[in-house]
Amino acid sequence: DALLEALRSDVDGAMLAQSRGSGWPAAVATGHLFVSTEPNLVMVAGDHDDWAGTSMHADEGFHWLVLQVAPGSRYKFTDGSTFEADPWSRAYSYDNFGVMSQLPDATPHLERHFRVSYGPLAARTVRVWLPAGPASHVLYAHDGQNLFDPGAPWGGWKLQQSIPSNMLVVAIDNTPARVDEYTHVTDLIDGNSVGGLGDAHSELLQLAVRPLIAQHYGEPRKVGLLGSSLGGLISLHTAQRYPDAFHFVASLSGTLGWGSIELSNGAQHETIIERFAAAGHHNTAIYLDSGGSGNCYDSDGDGIDDDDPSASDNYCETKQLWNELKQHGYVDGIDLWYQHAPGAPHNEAAWAARVAQPLQAFAGR
Repeated sequence: DALLEALRSDVDGAMLAQSRGSGWPAAVATGHLFVSTEPNLVMVAGDHDDWAGTSMHADEGFHWLVLQVAPGSRYKFTDGSTFEADPWSRAYSYDNFGVMSQLPDATPHLERHFRVSYGPLAARTVRVWLPAGPASHVLYAHDGQNLFDPGAPWGGWKLQQSIPSNMLVVAIDNTPARVDEYTHVTDLIDGNSVGGLGDAHSELLQLAVRPLIAQHYGEPRKVGLLGSSLGGLISLHTAQRYPDAFHFVASLSGTLGWGSIELSNGAQHETIIERFAAAGHHNTAIYLDSGGSGNCYDSDGDGIDDDDPSASDNYCETKQLWNELKQHGYVDGIDLWYQHAPGAPHNEAAWAARVAQPLQAFAGR
């Protein structure tokens, strides 16, 4: 009754508040409370009624129904012909039609948390892969909407097919401000200065996302980071900004030359390669890879081997960082891994094909 009263007073606020607690559908004394805020989707259909559709009670701006359903049961809201996933469901999966809502159970599954924010950055969804048993490792990964969804570009990462059984994965969605958020300094792109909000994004992860995970699941002892392209860059930046907070970081095709892409009157901002070279050896283990190829040279004298116009997939920058790290005491196969997939393109399908390697490297630590 209290939850229904809260919904009548402020539907969106009550939906958000419950989502930040135990989630939707809401567990109540007599079962689970399902709520649809779409005016035409007035039935809930699922495994509980063989997808026939059970009518919900009309209320003030929403429809609701309490049902006794088994853990893991799947459901959607419907008008009898159109079926749509519950946009607020905590647990979810994917089928041939997209997102499928479900109730949590003890099997491996996905959950999500909405409107997670910190500081000046826009709110976003955080997705969590829960293993069947206790997790010993947690991996914080970037570009979260591309990691599990088979409808993502190039089929996504299909990450759920590669995750070791001992690993919790926290996938943080990007926003339209991805380039700004995923870069540690500004750079010039087509003559325009862009980027530089990497510190704010690192704070979002460290000061908002990690406490969220600890609150709901308990954070495992071993903590890692993963990303591709600019996601690889912000992963490395976050690991360096909080050097004692992470045991492992992986960059796949990382945009490691950011800061030196275009020179303006000889000015250049410090690349992540230069930052790691200056920092020396730290305790965070590092995995690097790329596809592509190239003749790696520095014709403009900025210190970064990124001037071959035919090079691709950040091959030269990745190889340069690998060599720098070895000079500062990192040891291949111990706390440093480097993989090259010759000619592999810069897309999700290529990253999906080799993501098992960093996951296994982290799981073994």
